Amino acid sequence: MTVLDEPTTDHATPPVVDFIVDPTEYKHYTVAIDGDVATVTLKVDEDGGLVPGYQLKMNSYDLGVDIELYDITQRLRFEHPEVKAVVLTGGLERMFCAGANIRMLAQSPHSWKVNFCKFTNETRNGIEDSTENSGQTWIAALNGTAAGGGYEVALACDEIILVDDNSSTVSLPEVPLLGVLPGTGGLTRVVDKRHVRKDRADMFATKSEGYRGDTAVQWGFIDSTVPRNAFDEHVAARAAARAEGSHRPGGKGVELTPLDRRIGDTEISYPHVSATLDRAGRKVEITVSAPTDDPPADAAAALEQGVDYWPLAVTRELDDLILHLRTNENDLGTWVLRVTGDAEKALAYDAQVLAGDDWFIREIRNYYKRVMKRLDVTSRSLIAVIEPGSAFVGLLAEIALAADRQYMLEGVYEDIDPDAAPATIQLTASNDGPYPMGNGLTRVQSRFWGRDDDLEAARATIGTALDSAAADAAGLVTVALDDIDFADELRIVLQERAALSPDALTGMEANHRFVGPETMETKIFGRLTAWQNWIFIRPNASGPDGALRRYGSGQRGEYDFGRV
Repeated sequence: MTVLDEPTTDHATPPVVDFIVDPTEYKHYTVAIDGDVATVTLKVDEDGGLVPGYQLKMNSYDLGVDIELYDITQRLRFEHPEVKAVVLTGGLERMFCAGANIRMLAQSPHSWKVNFCKFTNETRNGIEDSTENSGQTWIAALNGTAAGGGYEVALACDEIILVDDNSSTVSLPEVPLLGVLPGTGGLTRVVDKRHVRKDRADMFATKSEGYRGDTAVQWGFIDSTVPRNAFDEHVAARAAARAEGSHRPGGKGVELTPLDRRIGDTEISYPHVSATLDRAGRKVEITVSAPTDDPPADAAAALEQGVDYWPLAVTRELDDLILHLRTNENDLGTWVLRVTGDAEKALAYDAQVLAGDDWFIREIRNYYKRVMKRLDVTSRSLIAVIEPGSAFVGLLAEIALAADRQYMLEGVYEDIDPDAAPATIQLTASNDGPYPMGNGLTRVQSRFWGRDDDLEAARATIGTALDSAAADAAGLVTVALDDIDFADELRIVLQERAALSPDALTGMEANHRFVGPETMETKIFGRLTAWQNWIFIRPNASGPDGALRRYGSGQRGEYDFGRV
């Protein structure tokens, strides 16, 4: 991770952030692998903050620290199939992690706080996904106090072990001390995952010093507490026990080499993904390219290709682009999504990824699922454009289904390429299970929520390339127009979108995208995060006399006690 353009005068001005990390240059984490157990140790460089103006004391973190953690989770999945359990611990004496750095939050613009919390939430969801689907069980070995975001990252682990030293506690002190909420899933996981009673959760979230020892175990905030002289031995035994139940096979991993990326003033390009930035139009034209070669013969041959295996390569590139645009290009509020290339080759890869049951293919499926979820929670208007030469098939059709609208051309552009093959879209079994949204539904199920006949009709098209009329009849596109009206209609739609309130659009889109049942994941993004984002801009937190601004000054925040 690097800062591409660091501010020189205004510490509150966010830098341009790069999410590509060289593991030999980690500032804040170390990773040690012993057989089938990895130990990830947080020891934050106090002077290694992403932005000037604060020190990362007491193992507190900022975005740069969490970018490293995300990189570690990815490398453990792909580079170390032998790792079956991961121990997350702290490198400071009597301190696991003090959570997000408060001075960083206090000085940061609202958009920076929002993106920071969103990314950290996604990383913690990824840790849970690693335990659930990758056979790498994460254990939090709290060698000292875990406060706020420090306890929240522990909550993402499958087991929490706290040292019993008569001083170390777990706590969520944000409400009493800062006038904000725990921003990375703490409130939700305490009740939804740890199953703590709501009255005890209420006491916990308003008790700044938190709990320790037997009370923390009995009430469900941790799984065990162990004296310091037996702590390391107990953690090692638990990691070994959890590793025994893993399905990971060991063997050769895949090194996640640096992405081939080029960034210009108006262009960002990778081998399989590109983006054109239209600042005047407040939009980005994103194009994902289908593969140009046939898939390798089998999973073993795919493993030999490593990071060059097209499904992994395109997923990594799309992941990096989403993060880059979301963090660094806030004014580009509409993303126009296209997929181009050889649909038949894309279908061949789609079938291989869907059928593969080895660890490498499984990790790619899980990774693509997570990247599509990242797209789902991105606060941008998503417009898919389906034209001749498109390859919205199988796993690539998920990109269109994730969009807020889909515009499809009837026939061809008669004045440009009258001999072109008309555009089609094709669902496969990949669109009916392996890439669910945060609500637990597929994007097709979400699209036809409560309309069972339409859902079954859409499923009946699986394996069939649909032209515009058939896609429209199946309900898979929003609008199908001929070439006389298509370009003008699309231009007007994009201009109208750019003229609407971005705040209102963000709220509207989030409500429309996540229909149906609530899950812990949708509660974190749709309820906890939404409330937190509102609280962040309220005077009680971020006003000149608010608790967040005054923290550390020796003065309590001044509150407007009127309820809203």
